[in-house]
Formats: sequence, C-alpha cells, structure tokens
Amino acid sequence: MKVRGTLILGAIILISTTISIPLLAQPQIGIASVYSNEKTANGEYAHPSRFTAAHRTLPFGTFVEVTNLKTGRSVIVRINDRGPYIAGRIIDLTPAGASAIGSDGLAPVRVNVLGTIAANRPGRPNS
Repeated sequence: MKVRGTLILGAIILISTTISIPLLAQPQIGIASVYSNEKTANGEYAHPSRFTAAHRTLPFGTFVEVTNLKTGRSVIVRINDRGPYIAGRIIDLTPAGASAIGSDGLAPVRVNVLGTIAANRPGRPNS
C-alpha cells in the first residue's frame, strides 16, 4: 500500500513538472522598465552596470533573452530579483540591460527563457 501511494505521488509530480516546464519556456510580451541601486530578493545588489533583472516568477539564476520590439536589439540577463509589480510590466532591467536594447525607460519587449544555473549553485536561493 505504501509503495502504491509513493508511485501515485511520483506520477503526479512527474506529470505536473512535464506540464509546467513548457509553460515557463513560452515567450512573454510586455513592458520592460529600468531599476538599480537596490538590494535584490536573492541578497545581491542591483548594480547599474551588470546584466541582471527582476521577474515575478522565474527562478533566480534563470537566463533570459530580452528583445526590444521597437529596435530589434536584444540582451541576455540573469534573473536575481522579484518584480516588477506594476500592471503590464513583465521585467525590470538594470540600466546596462536597458541600454543594450536601446531603452532608458519603458520599452515593449519579448522575454525568452534560455536556461538556469540556480540548481548548480550551492547556497543560492532558488525562488
């Protein structure tokens, strides 16, 4: 009986993981904003010259490609913070990331998930 329950629980976890992973990989389209000079949710500092960003749900350590839909320019940044919490905004970029895509404020963007390093970095929070 115990083995059967374990198998059922394992199957549920496998199915839910299989369903949720493709959802994370879908591109998001929305507005990018700029922020810096703050302590981030994972304990780092949001340095203006580094290519990091805030996202509401992606795990810390996830790399994403952010493409400005007006200029066509793109940049790869690492998620290390939570936010933005303003309707319509999907990512907060440091000034370095924003500058790389030709923005100094708000910009329409597409965000594509590239991968994560969070699982391979001991001592780092993962969400």
